[in-house]
Amino acid sequence: MGVTMPLNHSLVGIPGQPAERSWTSADTLLYAVGVGAGLGDPLRELEFTTENSEGIEQKVLPTFGVLIAQPSRSQGLGDFDRAQIVHAEQAFELHRPLPVEGTARTVSTVTGMYDKGSGALVVTESTAVDAVTGEPLVTTRSGVFIRGEGGFSGDRGPSRPWRRPDRPADHRVLLETHPGQALLYRLSGDRNPLHVDPKFAARGGFIRPILHGLCTYGFTGRALLHALCGSDPARFGSMSGRFSRPVLPGDTLVVSIWVPEAGEGEALFQTATGDGTVVIDHGRMTFRPAPAY
Repeated sequence: MGVTMPLNHSLVGIPGQPAERSWTSADTLLYAVGVGAGLGDPLRELEFTTENSEGIEQKVLPTFGVLIAQPSRSQGLGDFDRAQIVHAEQAFELHRPLPVEGTARTVSTVTGMYDKGSGALVVTESTAVDAVTGEPLVTTRSGVFIRGEGGFSGDRGPSRPWRRPDRPADHRVLLETHPGQALLYRLSGDRNPLHVDPKFAARGGFIRPILHGLCTYGFTGRALLHALCGSDPARFGSMSGRFSRPVLPGDTLVVSIWVPEAGEGEALFQTATGDGTVVIDHGRMTFRPAPAY
């Protein structure tokens, strides 16, 4: 089966046109619920799920920054079956706590198209600033894997060593997802039918619709925020990981976190399903110390 237009390698290194995205208090509340905040106990995490609880100021989950700066991952890349695209990796650095509502201006650049044999890894970096003040908000790095688009004799891409610590995790957080989690998360903007349409999911080789990778990423970010940052977004620095296996809505997630003895402010993590299958691998996170009063 031929491809009418291969990957457009001329995009690499050329910044795209600035794009603006606005969000409201309702958007950040919807996102929080979409990544499991309040699930199981609606009285927990009220600072992320409500805007009018007495004595509680609304805050924004750090991983919402990935949505603010998210590029159009497939536009202009080439002509291929969109069912063959899967999210491969995601990283972001938070430059300041995100405002409850606002507008960001984002510039995205495809920084690499790497030949992985069975497919191509396309990496995009994006920088988002406050559209009014120009103040930096978030920088992201996103990779998508396009099955069937490899074999063009290109560079395989850089590799950063990562090794799971040979000791029990310092924190182990269990999180339940809801069977309808994808139906809720998609309302934050990712309407890819891979996550809701059984026929589309079958074209991608899946037995049923899978959970959005960034939803699993958001669940994991919540675990890191509460375990290492005292639930304070101002202490959350950066987060990165690779999506290694799909998650089905309703799966239990287990986030294992290791804090190196000599690495104050840094941590490694993995996210697995309840049966031990690792779904986010090569996890790294940085965080700031608690303020001294």
